[in-house]
Amino acid sequence: MARSPSLFTADLIVPAIRDAFRKLSPRELIRNPVLFVTAVVALLLTVLLVVGQDGLALGFKLQLVVWLWLTVLFGTFAEALAEGRGKAQAASLRATKADLTAKRLKGDGRVHENVPASALKMGDIVLVETGDLIPVDGEVVSGVASVNEAAITGESAPVIREAGGDRSAVTAGTRVISDEIRVRVTVNPGQGFLDRMIALVEGAERRKTPNEIALTLLLVGLTIIFLIAVGTIPAFASYAGGSIPVAILAALLITLIPTTIAALLSAIGIAGMDRLVRFNVLAKSGRAVEAAGDVDVLLLDKTGTITVGDRQATEFRPVGGATQAELVDAALLASLADETPEGRSIVVLAREKFGQTATALPDGAEIIPFTAQTRISGVKAGGSVIQKGAVDSVLRANPGAEKTAAATELTRITDEIARAGGTPLAVARDGRMLGAIFLKDIVKAGIRERFGELRQMGIRTVMITGDNPLTAASIAAEAGVDDFLAQATPEDKLELIRKEQQGGRLVAMCGDGTNDAPALAQADVGVAMNTGTQAAREAGNMVDLDSDPTKLIEVVGLGKQLLMTRGALTTFSVANDVAKYFAIIPAMFVVLYPGLGVLNVMGLATPESAILSAIIFNALIIPCLVPLALKGVRYRPMGAGALLGRNLAVYGLGGLIAPFIGIKLIDLAVNGLGLA
Repeated sequence: MARSPSLFTADLIVPAIRDAFRKLSPRELIRNPVLFVTAVVALLLTVLLVVGQDGLALGFKLQLVVWLWLTVLFGTFAEALAEGRGKAQAASLRATKADLTAKRLKGDGRVHENVPASALKMGDIVLVETGDLIPVDGEVVSGVASVNEAAITGESAPVIREAGGDRSAVTAGTRVISDEIRVRVTVNPGQGFLDRMIALVEGAERRKTPNEIALTLLLVGLTIIFLIAVGTIPAFASYAGGSIPVAILAALLITLIPTTIAALLSAIGIAGMDRLVRFNVLAKSGRAVEAAGDVDVLLLDKTGTITVGDRQATEFRPVGGATQAELVDAALLASLADETPEGRSIVVLAREKFGQTATALPDGAEIIPFTAQTRISGVKAGGSVIQKGAVDSVLRANPGAEKTAAATELTRITDEIARAGGTPLAVARDGRMLGAIFLKDIVKAGIRERFGELRQMGIRTVMITGDNPLTAASIAAEAGVDDFLAQATPEDKLELIRKEQQGGRLVAMCGDGTNDAPALAQADVGVAMNTGTQAAREAGNMVDLDSDPTKLIEVVGLGKQLLMTRGALTTFSVANDVAKYFAIIPAMFVVLYPGLGVLNVMGLATPESAILSAIIFNALIIPCLVPLALKGVRYRPMGAGALLGRNLAVYGLGGLIAPFIGIKLIDLAVNGLGLA
């Protein structure tokens, strides 16, 4: 994950202060009704400061006006600071993009020309040598190199990028630190990783999510209720034979309406999107990020998500009296020219576990290439023919061996391997069955624990695979998923998602192929891999630029963190009001009803000091909570009940206690400095 800029640096603070004043424009403020009401009240008191005669000291009223305007400014500053973090990241990416040059290969590829990265077209081949920045998003077509991707992902450990397989994709702005590679450009100008990141953090307007809109409506409703309540106080005071100055009424209104959460609400949403971007995931809407936090069911493809993606040889099983040495020797010779991951794993197993040392085929050996029709590969060497491939294909290719005891034993072993979740490959020499190679899907390290975390979140995991039910059941048990769908077709995936949604559950899934597009479009959270097809990227509402399907787990956690942060700060804000009641209500009515003095539990010095202290606390708590709003509340996987209890205990109780302490300390300072 890319590192986020520090919150309080001059590069962020100075522009945020400038933007905070710009956001005082009525057109900007009206988007946040609570802050808009606060600004209107501040403006009213500013006017009354000059023309009003209400018996209050000028210095006291001036302080109220200043702190009310600061309350508005702190709110606009929080939003400006959140936006500034994204702009800082965009500026850094733009600087990287401007410096990129490329060594574009010409003709037969033996010579190259230096050109700006912006001049490259899709299909161009570029040479990237040790120390060079990769100039454009692309795919390695030859060579293998160690690449430092810290500039994009924030991870310091280098990664291997090589031609073929699932490690061939490279990203503009990353640096080759060893060897050299040739990269084919896979994007058009202006459509690469850096371009999309810059567009997201600077060019796109963030729309409010449904949950955010609902919370805004709640805040507006509370504001209206308190406006009506405060509006009835003058009549009540008149009935009691007294009067309450407008400045005091204004102070009461501002401390009662939910200014804290209203000021931070926009910053929370922007920060949530920003954190997603730093995971190298682009969301097409804020709704998708929020939906991730409410996901009930998570669909994950087996290959590349739950397993490492490539099957690996783990065991040699001889049959028909053949020795293990015979089987290993034949399997090694048949695999030396096999460049598939499975073929390479057979060579590694033969060398590391059985001490085989052969590194090349004998002189004059003839390779038998694999074809989709025969499903067999191998080698002709020293007058012998060695075959390796699917069991049924090898048996069909050697009719005389089909009814032998070795063939019967091979069939039994094949069934055992399938029940264990593996894939068998048969090996034969000159028509004689030597045995089987056990190819196993390797479950990713730690994946079982991660599924356990999801289970604690209340999320059910479902593995989707094209494997037969026996193999799927074995891998599902080893990985620790809750359920699986075997021999899945695109229609099966779509039907499963619709069935879950009809049951009232939110579904997330990831995919990269055209056959995944219908399911990605149907899912509430559809994460398409950046290396996938155009149809998949258009169907999903998120795009993972790293093409790492396991990141869907982090996306779910991030969505939950966003919802938790909003809920925690709302709880804290509402709990704050209790202390403010004990500060302002006695101060307002103690002259009319001296008995209300017993409610002054904080022992605040004077009515003026109590009101001013509450207003100052109401303003200062906003910048104090900005780091929490931008960083997010730490999320721990647990059930909804436990999560609610923890939220109320930490932020509800904390929101109740903090203002009692804060207002009292401010009261001591106000009186000590003679401000009231």
